[in-house]
Amino acid sequence: MRLIIMGPPGAGKGTQAKFIAEHFAIPAISTGDIFRANVSQGTELGVEAKRYMDAGEYVPDEVTNLMVRNRIDEPDAEPGFLLDGYPRTLAQVEELDGMIKHTGHALDAVVVLTVDQDEVVERLLQRAETDGRADDTADVIRRRQEIYGEETAPLIEVYRDRGLLIEVDGLGEIGDVTQRIFDALDVVPQS
Repeated sequence: MRLIIMGPPGAGKGTQAKFIAEHFAIPAISTGDIFRANVSQGTELGVEAKRYMDAGEYVPDEVTNLMVRNRIDEPDAEPGFLLDGYPRTLAQVEELDGMIKHTGHALDAVVVLTVDQDEVVERLLQRAETDGRADDTADVIRRRQEIYGEETAPLIEVYRDRGLLIEVDGLGEIGDVTQRIFDALDVVPQS
């Protein structure tokens, strides 16, 4: 099973990614984790990514694409994978298409967690309070939600047009959301 999980900040992607990966016995691959692993290992790509990260800039697509390609080429990703945080741009969608096609497979589904924006803001404000993240104000959180909507809407439409999009209500108890995802994915034919 080759999957992507998407959703706005605070929708629970990271939490659900763990359950989905375990259910299908595939690795959950987060771009954040890939970046951190390459930086901590001092790889050539990690050194280059760190320059951008330290400057507070986005890591360029070329670097991100190579890191993702390297990661999905690892043996544990041969039976499939779940991507979290990639692709983020239309150019990355095209790059991912090429990566997967190269392996002789296809993307099976794109899960989008849909949530009420106000409820997610409340959830993130509570998390900020318990985690001591003073920079996570309501205004900052709402701006992140806006950026997600602006950047991700075109990707969602691409995957909707391809018939790969599965929208799942991301609100409620964690176990209920997980079950909704499994119910939707268990009927998806695997490539």
